[in-house]
Amino acid sequence: MVRTALAAALAVAVLAGCGASAGTPSGGAEPRAGAAAAADAEKRGGAPGPGEQARRPASPALRDRHLPGLGPRTLAQVPGNARQVVVVTGEGRDSSRSTVVVYQRRNPDGDPDMAAGADWRAVATWDAHNARKGWTDHHVGGDLRSPIGVFPLTDAGGRLPDPGTRLPYDHSAGGFTIGGTGFEGEPLAGSFDYVVAINYNRKAGTSPRDWTRPLGQKRGGGIWFHVDHGGPTQGCVSISKKRMKKLLRILDPERHPVVVMGDAASLAR
Repeated sequence: MVRTALAAALAVAVLAGCGASAGTPSGGAEPRAGAAAAADAEKRGGAPGPGEQARRPASPALRDRHLPGLGPRTLAQVPGNARQVVVVTGEGRDSSRSTVVVYQRRNPDGDPDMAAGADWRAVATWDAHNARKGWTDHHVGGDLRSPIGVFPLTDAGGRLPDPGTRLPYDHSAGGFTIGGTGFEGEPLAGSFDYVVAINYNRKAGTSPRDWTRPLGQKRGGGIWFHVDHGGPTQGCVSISKKRMKKLLRILDPERHPVVVMGDAASLAR
C-alpha cells in the first residue's frame, strides 16, 4: 500500500502540467515585461524570449497563404520564418480530444520568406488527447487546461534513446520515468518515452526537464508532446508512441517549427 501511494503521489507531482515539477525550479527567473521585454525582443531580432509565445510578426507572404482552421489573429502570431507548423485543434473548448496536423511549407528555392509559388502541405494527421478540462487563454498551474497559443518547438528528450530527431535530445532513463494511473484509471508508464517540449513558460534551448518558469510558478509549465496513455492529460498534448517517433523525426530546427494549439473556435479567431 505504501509503495502504491508513493507511486500515485509521484505521478501527480510529475504530471502537474504533464512535465511540471512540484519542486523549486533550477535557475528560476522572474518574468520580464513592458519595455524590458520589448528591448530583449528587439535585440533578438523579434524572436520569442523565454516563456513568450511566438510573437514575431508573420511576413505578408505568410499571411497570404492559408493554413486550414487558422483565423487572421492566430495566423498573425506565426513567425514569418516558420516552415513547419504543427496545428493541434481541440474538438471543443472543454474537450480533451483533439487532432494534430503537421504542415510543412513547400519552398523549392529555399527562401525562408516563402518564395512565390510556395505553399503549405499536410504531411501527417493524428488523433490526440489534450488536458482534461480543455483549453484556456490564461493557463495557470493545476487548472487542467491546455494553453492556447503559438509556441516554438526547440527541445526534446525521453526515457528511450533518440529515435533520430534533429532537435537537441535529452536521453534520461530515470529522468523521464513515470508511474501511477491517469484520470480514467489507465497506466501512465511509458508516457515520457519520447517528449517534445512546447515552449510555454519555459527556457528554450534547455532540456524539457529544466523547471525554469520565466512567467512564474503560478502560470504552470512542463507542457509537452508526449506518448498517449489512453486518456486526458494535465495540460500536455499526447499522441501514440509510433507517431511521437515520427514527429521527432519530422521536426527540423532549421525550419523553425512551432505548434499552434487550441480549440477550433479559438484558432479561427
